[in-house]
Amino acid sequence: MNLSLTLTFLGGVGLFLLGMRLMTDGLKVAAGDALREILARGTATTPRGILSGIAITAVVQSSSAVIFATVGFVNAGLLTLFQAIGVIIGSNIGTTATSWLVALVGFKVDLQALALPAVAIGMLLRVTGQGKRRAYLGDALTGFGIFFLGLDVLKTAFGDFGESFDLAEHTGNGILSLLMFVAIGVVMTVVMNSSSASLALTLTAAGTGLIPVTAGAAMVIGANVGTTSTALFAVIDATSSAKRAAVAHVLFNVVVGVVAFAGLPVLLWLVAHAAELLRLEPGPATSLAIFHTTTKLLGMAIFWPLTHRLVGLLETRFRTAEEDEGRPRHLDRHIASTPDLALDALDMELRRIGEIARRGARDVISMEGSAAIDRLHRDREIVDRLILATAEFSNRAQYGEIPASIAEGFPLAMRISRYYGDIVEHVEEIAKIEATVTTPSDPSLREALTEFRRETARFLSLADPDVEGFGMKPLKRAIKDFADDYQAVKALLLRAGADDRLPVRQMVARLDELSHVRRIVDQAYKAAKYTRKLRKQIHQPGTEVAIEGEETYRDDAVLRMTDAHTPGNREDESNDEAEDNGRRTDS
Repeated sequence: MNLSLTLTFLGGVGLFLLGMRLMTDGLKVAAGDALREILARGTATTPRGILSGIAITAVVQSSSAVIFATVGFVNAGLLTLFQAIGVIIGSNIGTTATSWLVALVGFKVDLQALALPAVAIGMLLRVTGQGKRRAYLGDALTGFGIFFLGLDVLKTAFGDFGESFDLAEHTGNGILSLLMFVAIGVVMTVVMNSSSASLALTLTAAGTGLIPVTAGAAMVIGANVGTTSTALFAVIDATSSAKRAAVAHVLFNVVVGVVAFAGLPVLLWLVAHAAELLRLEPGPATSLAIFHTTTKLLGMAIFWPLTHRLVGLLETRFRTAEEDEGRPRHLDRHIASTPDLALDALDMELRRIGEIARRGARDVISMEGSAAIDRLHRDREIVDRLILATAEFSNRAQYGEIPASIAEGFPLAMRISRYYGDIVEHVEEIAKIEATVTTPSDPSLREALTEFRRETARFLSLADPDVEGFGMKPLKRAIKDFADDYQAVKALLLRAGADDRLPVRQMVARLDELSHVRRIVDQAYKAAKYTRKLRKQIHQPGTEVAIEGEETYRDDAVLRMTDAHTPGNREDESNDEAEDNGRRTDS
């Protein structure tokens, strides 16, 4: 093989992989909403999950991308393990679409006549659709054209290579020879990170006569086994559920590979009869496409009846990773490239962060003394870690272009995470103050503080955007009632200090504690309000999510006026005002 032929071959592979990448990335973004709908409605049962996996993979043209996404969906909590196994089975069947595309189009159509118009139309959509979904559809169409240009180059390269070196003469039919071709298929798939690309190369080599059908079938088996590397890479630093889904994918392909290799002569005999029965034009590429489909259907026949048992077995594995509450459970790097799904994952992780923040707030408001201060400090560290993880995930998701209809969702998510961060910060400060104060001896003051805590806890329950019946109107009424309670308790503390019913140091500490409680309520209200906006952005893309500045200022003013018109510690009031203004500027 001379240098020119080698470079031609490598260029063809490069075009092929570039086309696959453009097709996959473009279609993932263009079909973001559709993917969510398919996942939500099409995975309730194993048959529906299989059909969904077939459909998604056939459209996206990459089983590796779908497996990455499926593992990510499980990691993000969008799919259960049971649902994921159905999608994995379907995805493995759906990847045969590439084989049929090569077999039925690649050897029967003028590829340049098909490819160049596709590239032209795709680029037209990209240029005229900046920021819109049709731009990503244009990328996919361009990738489709480049895919066939690469295939055309590979056909020429394999044909020229076959004239100077007949590989078929060097391939025996022994087990060692077949195992060598299986290994070649595995290595090709791992190196190119795409079983579809490896299969297309195999079919092209067989179609041009470079390798016999038997060797091609062994390479198909190798490509199916090699694609499990995708799942193994996907579960690095993933959750336990994601690891279980990845193991299911590995088991499917390895078991099918072993069975197919053991029954290779029988399967090839069935392939020959199937081609006659389907009245397909005979040829090595067509035979391998049938063989590929047959092995995947065989895998479905083996694993479908065993789905429940497989789930039960896998559920007992990989439990230790879930013990770390500070580890993100829904932020998977493999779905960051699909903005719609990335925003879903952010919302689910923010739900976890909110639960931890509100839990700490409820505990510190109801506790007496400092028994829980160590746990509250740990909660703050956990929330800080999760906030950092959400920021990194959000930046990754916004690395490329994202549809304008959901672009505002990512800043909203970051705003919400900061509100929860502020809550745990003030929670820890309250715990420190509680460690230095004693229970007031005055019955009326003690009762007023207890009632204030009870009302604050009630507000925090109302401010949970995941509670059944959540609404902003009751929350707005509650925050105004809280402002009245806050004013009354603050005035009561000041009077108790003036009347020597409460030591001055105790009064100052209680006022500081009261100020931290007010800030917790303030941030909980804002977190609930902007969570509602975020979810509108997710479920109704394109919904206006401009920040309602007037409403925010008015709500903040309700709380600030209670300080401004109450005599007391002026330095504390000044700090309150500065912090409120600072937070609004940061927002």
